[in-house]
Amino acid sequence: MYAIIETGGKQIKVAVGDKIYVEKLDAEAGKDVTIDKVLFIGGEATKVGNPYVSGANVVAKVEKQGLSKKITVFKYKAKANERKTIGHRQPYTCLVIKAINA
Repeated sequence: MYAIIETGGKQIKVAVGDKIYVEKLDAEAGKDVTIDKVLFIGGEATKVGNPYVSGANVVAKVEKQGLSKKITVFKYKAKANERKTIGHRQPYTCLVIKAINA
């Protein structure tokens, strides 16, 4: 059984036991999070939402909160002696899927 969920503006295919990295959620490490935005449930019985499957949810455990690798953003304008370098680290939440309730 698998499900397609929406979190952080992205759609992710998940199954029980999967480890996924999503946009930062307000939850502490070790706590359970319930995701209600289930778009599709596949397996023996298929359910398609319009846009979400009613009564379905996905339970996940927050494994850790962190920051991704640093990226360098370099802005340059020719002939103006203008250069600017900044870095960015995107925060994320690591989830382990515990159950898919349909």
